Amino acid sequence: MWSTLIVGIIVGGAIGFAISILYFKFSYKKEIEEAYGTREKILEEARREAQTIKKEAEIQAKDYYLKEKRRFERESQEERRSLDKERRKLEEKSLLIEKRADQLNRKERDLRKKEQELMERERSLDAKEQRLDKLIEEQAKKLEEVARLTREEAKAELLKNLEQQARYEASQLVYRIREEAKQKAEKEAQKIIADAIQRCALPLAQDLTVTVVSIPSDDLKGRIIGREGRNIKTFENITGVEVIIDDTPEAVTLSSHNPELREKARLALERLVKDGRIHPARIEEVYKKVEEEFEQYLKMIGEETALELGLSGFHPEILKYIGKMKFRYSYGQNLLQHSKEVAYIAGVMAGELNLPVEFAKRAGLLHDIGKVAEPDYEGPHAVIGAQIAKKFGENDLVVNSIAAHHGDEDPRSVNAILVATADAISGARPGARRESIEAYIKRIETLEEIAHSFPGVEKAYALQAGREIRVMVEADKVNDIEAFDLARKIAEQIEEKLEYPGQIKVTVIRETRAVEFAK
Repeated sequence: MWSTLIVGIIVGGAIGFAISILYFKFSYKKEIEEAYGTREKILEEARREAQTIKKEAEIQAKDYYLKEKRRFERESQEERRSLDKERRKLEEKSLLIEKRADQLNRKERDLRKKEQELMERERSLDAKEQRLDKLIEEQAKKLEEVARLTREEAKAELLKNLEQQARYEASQLVYRIREEAKQKAEKEAQKIIADAIQRCALPLAQDLTVTVVSIPSDDLKGRIIGREGRNIKTFENITGVEVIIDDTPEAVTLSSHNPELREKARLALERLVKDGRIHPARIEEVYKKVEEEFEQYLKMIGEETALELGLSGFHPEILKYIGKMKFRYSYGQNLLQHSKEVAYIAGVMAGELNLPVEFAKRAGLLHDIGKVAEPDYEGPHAVIGAQIAKKFGENDLVVNSIAAHHGDEDPRSVNAILVATADAISGARPGARRESIEAYIKRIETLEEIAHSFPGVEKAYALQAGREIRVMVEADKVNDIEAFDLARKIAEQIEEKLEYPGQIKVTVIRETRAVEFAK
């Protein structure tokens, strides 16, 4: 019995041990399977994360590549533009040097040719002089042989004949002088009559260099000046006119030797004051508009002048020339006022002599239009004026009166003599002309011409009575370093070509503008 129990216990223990071994084996296998599953999940997640990181790295690398590519392309384009600009400058300089070299070569060839021609002429003259001396000697010998006179006797006979010829010509000259004196006496009598017609004389302009512009209130002076002087500097640079703002109540003074520039500046300033908006961009806009309308303004002045004189039928271009005369002075005398005065005087004299008054007044008004002609015309102003009048359909009587008023052509009518006489009266009366002012304006114009003679100069204005020359250059043709060099060269030219008291300030202005449009 005990043996059976022990065997049962042993068998039961063995079975329990086997069961426990199987249980532990099953549990271990399950844990291993779970561990394998976890490992696969971790590996899968790691692969996905690695793939994500790889994609992000590729995207970042691609962005960085594109940014660097764009930056490189931008820098390359800027470098190419800079190189193209430098290349164009070098090409322009090369062309300029080649042109100058060609000019120098041509001049050198011309000089050599002229030198050779002069040497040949000199040799030819020497030979001719020798032949002439020989011929004179031969002729003297022949005269002695033919006349059977000595050289001294022949000389005395020749002098006697010359004396008789001289006496005859002298008597003719005395007669001609007497006749001319009679004619001049008649002209002087006509001048005396014309002097009595001085009631037709027009007033002279009081000032040749300044224009006073009235403003509603002194508060506007500050706006005209602008913050830190921006507005007034812009206005002066654009118009070429100096703006003087002082204690004069409700007035601003514009100063320039050029009356046409002063008038444009006056019109622009009046529009700005009326509009109320005064800033650099607006100043530029208004002045550009004034310049575009200025030809119509000149035509309007011509129409008003023709209406005042009772004349009509002028060509529109002739009216513009008449308008231009308002802004031109001759020996300190305003050209339009002088021409109107000549027209009045010539018209009155024509009426007294029962001649066509309209032709006389018309020729008197137009007699000096040659002084405002374009530089294309060449010759005396009277001849130029006649060409212009003929070109635009004026009567032949008027054309000849214009051409003959300074003796460039012979007068073909009494009308021409009346115009010349009226012109002399208007210019000769006391106080009509001031030559010193004309010389001053000529010096100022020469100052501007010196500045314009340099390449790259866009505008040049003389300011402060010629004590400063302000030069504006084209930014794409003159760089900053060249601007300094240009100022020095202009100053050297002024010192060489002009005489002036004190010193002249040369200011070169170079402005670069970048413009884009937002759409």
